[in-house]
Amino acid sequence: MPPMDYDNIKYEIRDGKAYVTLNRPEKLNALSQALQRELGHAMWEADNDTRVHCVVLQGEGRAFCAGYDLTPAPADRDEKYAEVYRTSVSFDDDTWRMEQAQRLRMAIFDMHKPVIGKIHGYCLAGGTDLVLLCDMIIAADDTVIGFPPTRAMGSPPAHMWLYHVGPQWAKRLLLTGDSITGAEAAKIGLVLQSVPYEDLNDAVEELADRLAMIDSELLSAQKRIVNLGLEMMGARTLQRLASENDARAHLAPSVREFGKLSRDKGLKAALEWRDTKFGDGRATTDYKARRTEQEERAKAVKA
Repeated sequence: MPPMDYDNIKYEIRDGKAYVTLNRPEKLNALSQALQRELGHAMWEADNDTRVHCVVLQGEGRAFCAGYDLTPAPADRDEKYAEVYRTSVSFDDDTWRMEQAQRLRMAIFDMHKPVIGKIHGYCLAGGTDLVLLCDMIIAADDTVIGFPPTRAMGSPPAHMWLYHVGPQWAKRLLLTGDSITGAEAAKIGLVLQSVPYEDLNDAVEELADRLAMIDSELLSAQKRIVNLGLEMMGARTLQRLASENDARAHLAPSVREFGKLSRDKGLKAALEWRDTKFGDGRATTDYKARRTEQEERAKAVKA
């Protein structure tokens, strides 16, 4: 694919590595349609560039990605054909639109070169749809990872949870929408490694540098055999089923209620209705123990 100018991501090649950076920090890198199109293009551009051995996918600012952009976007269609394009909320149209976005994300899985997901701050909802397609993920210890929209908005339109953590943890996180930290995610295999935030750059660079020393055709052979194994276990089919399942979930009464609250009182009020009753929304007690320890340390310093 020919190079292009990007408005929503940064793209840089350095020392055999391509750095693809989500670049909407003022929105916590929420995934707009435009960003997703640019991301898909950048991944295939890196895959086609013989200088590149691996890709680092990261986020600008204080979060990797807080989810999908829920702000209504301008109609992305030629007005000449506005009356014939899919605009309804029917099950099939809903599924079709999500599969359209899914094709952009799947570049991460389908491309021949390995992708390292580098996450910090928040990695929620759509952020997990992206990063769980990466070949390896390194997280800051205090990264917040989860899919809170399962509480009242639908089901993940991508599903790699099962392949990373097995059925019980996948259900624990998706049935509740609760979140875990990067440190906890490393314990259950959702991410490869977790390090203190100040060590995140070094940890990612160390791994990327090792990949950059390997012939890219060999890297491709190793990645593709593992991913083909995942496909034989149904991973690609499950992604399409995930989109259809999300369309099914959108028919739930609570989803209609969330939408009504969002329209009548604003998105903030709808999110409060969705999440407040879950408290801190953590899936484990480790987070609470660490937070208590940090608060006690802070008190001791003040004293």
